Amino acid sequence: MGLNVIMLGAPGAGKGTQAERFARQRGLPKISTGDILRQGIKDALPVALVAKAKMDRGELIDDETMVTIVRERLARPDTNAGFVLDGFPRTVWQARSLDAIIDERGKGSLVIVDIVVPEEDLVRRLAGRRICSRCGQNANSSDGSTCQLCGGTLEQRADDGEQVVIERLKIYHRATEPLVDYYRGRPTFRTVNGAQPADRVARELDATIDDAAGAGARAALGAPGSAGR
Repeated sequence: MGLNVIMLGAPGAGKGTQAERFARQRGLPKISTGDILRQGIKDALPVALVAKAKMDRGELIDDETMVTIVRERLARPDTNAGFVLDGFPRTVWQARSLDAIIDERGKGSLVIVDIVVPEEDLVRRLAGRRICSRCGQNANSSDGSTCQLCGGTLEQRADDGEQVVIERLKIYHRATEPLVDYYRGRPTFRTVNGAQPADRVARELDATIDDAAGAGARAALGAPGSAGR
């Protein structure tokens, strides 16, 4: 059975960093719709450029487009042993669509982790976040002005301006936070305190995900094909 993980959390909660670390440690692909879209923007694909304009305004991309992107990615062979999703699903509609995809795959249940951080910490983190203009790697303002990976210039993300951040958090509370209610009753749902130092968050995530995966396996034995629901 595969280890299929969803990282939830508001913008700035650190889910991307933690998803990258956990996926690397477990030998799983980290799937970020943001990474897929950034590549499409570099390639000047029309759908990606339209999506970029929406993101720059702090808006979310429509559900059908996001589900199509994720469905295609999860069909690739490197996801057979599982995956870590970062930034998807963002709406209950997307979550229901993902449940259908997981049922079709028949390769393990979903482990859902909500990384919780107080809103004042989120605003502070986002204000100090930078992105490499060349490779798209995230960084902090304390890291200097040059990307440690490729040497590109670090600049503030277009969607981290003050007004855009406020709008993004509003959208999160309105559209994405209900995912917690959607998933809360599942035996594979857990929360993690994301306000701790990153290494401590990582250790808590490791133990929490293993515990939730075990609960999912036990639930599947009691209800075959339930995908942890």
